[in-house]
Amino acid sequence: MKYQIPATNEAVPAEYLRALDHTDRLARSLDSQFRLPLTKLRFGWDPIIGLVPIAGDLVGLALSLKIIASARKLGASSALLRRMTLNAWIDALAGAVPIAGPVFDLFFRANLRNVHLLMDEIRRKRAPVT
Repeated sequence: MKYQIPATNEAVPAEYLRALDHTDRLARSLDSQFRLPLTKLRFGWDPIIGLVPIAGDLVGLALSLKIIASARKLGASSALLRRMTLNAWIDALAGAVPIAGPVFDLFFRANLRNVHLLMDEIRRKRAPVT
């Protein structure tokens, strides 16, 4: 896992860390698992499955919603969940546009964006109070 949870006096339960790691791995597989040779451009399964009209976009949305459900279980605030859901819907609706949609998916990366938002909230909640 790339992300670090800030240290506090509280121990982080192992199952919480496993759920967070699983969420991170799912987002990375959807948005940045592969790299185009000779470039720095990374992509994942989301733009690939988005090439299948309608069904691909629905599958991509379902996987994005799985990440949001995981964030809910991890204690994300309702405001964060709404923002994550908006990102997922933007990705799904823009991704549904033929040809331009998968290209949009390459750059918007809703799933990684949502994991970053979740990690930012976790850092804020766990930051030591001084």
